[in-house]
Amino acid sequence: MNPLRSVSGTIISGFVLAAILLLLANLGAPSWSIIVWLHVIAGVIWIGLLYYFNFVQVPALAEAAADTGGPGGAGISKYVAPKALFWFRWGALATWLTGAGALSYVGGFAANFFATSGITIIGIGAWLGTIMLFNVWVLIWPNQKKVLGMVSASEDEVAKAKNVALLASRTNTVLSIPMLLCMVGHGHGIVI
Repeated sequence: MNPLRSVSGTIISGFVLAAILLLLANLGAPSWSIIVWLHVIAGVIWIGLLYYFNFVQVPALAEAAADTGGPGGAGISKYVAPKALFWFRWGALATWLTGAGALSYVGGFAANFFATSGITIIGIGAWLGTIMLFNVWVLIWPNQKKVLGMVSASEDEVAKAKNVALLASRTNTVLSIPMLLCMVGHGHGIVI
């Protein structure tokens, strides 16, 4: 059976290939690099979906709604959005948790997150990521459930939910740009 015929098979194949590469490298990478690697993978899932929603899905749904003769956006709303939101919200949590783990290796979680020994670029990135995580779980996800009809809501509640989810998502898009700078900046010597 071809592992590339399923999402789980594809993901497992990627991890197996990465494990082989680690073995070929004689496990020369420090143990903390595994948590950083997992942080990057989770972050790619999360921010990739954030950008998909903002740059592709929202504009496409607006076009679909304006196209009176077209198929509409029901297929996206019913089949694509729930799956994408699943990976989006759990990718956000996995990114934050692995980021918290990675902080412990670069001066300590408390030292960076609470600036106990001064403000650091990675600490600023951690706070931006925390705000973004809050937006995902407290603002975007509960409101998207109303928009997608996963929970009952009046037309007015759905309209309000669309606005809250959109603004929280756009806020996350804005914050993602400096957050990514902070994330990679630490590893490339950017100091505040």
